[in-house]
Amino acid sequence: MSRKTQRYSKEFKAEAVRTVLENQLSISEGASRLSLPEGTLGQWVTAARKGLGTPGSRTVAELESEILQLRKALNEARLERDILKKATVDSICQCNTPFNYLFRCFELQCLSRSVV
Repeated sequence: MSRKTQRYSKEFKAEAVRTVLENQLSISEGASRLSLPEGTLGQWVTAARKGLGTPGSRTVAELESEILQLRKALNEARLERDILKKATVDSICQCNTPFNYLFRCFELQCLSRSVV
């Protein structure tokens, strides 16, 4: 007799692998919970760990390198922000806010009237 092979959808495979990995289950425990053969689930988990599970999925090494790149970009953006914050302070060590600008304009008007 020929044995019928069960076909599983990509969504089901991804959910099964996610369940095993997120809950840190062993392959045998995950297989018994999901009513799957251990070999099948083991192949899915191994493929997912290597990044072969589904098209578009990335390996752990790729994700870690992306995290490093994003952290570098974040640090660079923070440095640029800090430089711009310092640049907004004018020569008398006051921030260039609209209130300070109006206050200085008012002071100049008062001084110019008192001189006349």
